Amino acid sequence: MKIIGITGGVGSGKSEILNILKNDYQAKVIQSDHVAHELMVPGAKSYDAIVQAFGNEILNEDQTINRPILGEIVFHDETKLSLLNSITHKNVDEEILSRIDQFGKEEPEGLLVIESALLVGAGYEKRFDQLWYIYTREEVRYERLKASRGYSDEKIKQMIEKQQKEEEFKSMASNIIDNSGNLEDTKAQIIKILG
Repeated sequence: MKIIGITGGVGSGKSEILNILKNDYQAKVIQSDHVAHELMVPGAKSYDAIVQAFGNEILNEDQTINRPILGEIVFHDETKLSLLNSITHKNVDEEILSRIDQFGKEEPEGLLVIESALLVGAGYEKRFDQLWYIYTREEVRYERLKASRGYSDEKIKQMIEKQQKEEEFKSMASNIIDNSGNLEDTKAQIIKILG
């Protein structure tokens, strides 16, 4: 089994890279954000602690967590963001480790890709064969986020400022993919690494 970690800032095009790896290399993909969302549904590992910490005002009528409301609460308050992270990160990390083990049993020769903005420090990065940083010029990131998510320049600026700095990402990476250009350029870089 080969494990690749994928990280990069918001708007860097990590999803595009994941699609290439799924479609062209038959990779199994685990996205930490998706795992976190799965663990926030009623009855799942993180749900009760989040509701207890943030109150019923974050709940929809069907008792599911309203993630946009929760996101607005934590985006503007570092203390509340730290509280949410203290609840979710451990559970997400445990779940990802469990899925790595399961994949290894089911597909010992397969390619597993784990995507997260916070890969290093979670514990499972020691199991990576490679860690890829997806670099994209800042102006391209702004264009993508405005087009795909409708974000304002101010919101994008705040999001980028809250993330790890580019130098930190690059210093951890075994490979840097420049995703500032077109899809064919990006694919060529992946082919150079994986064949």
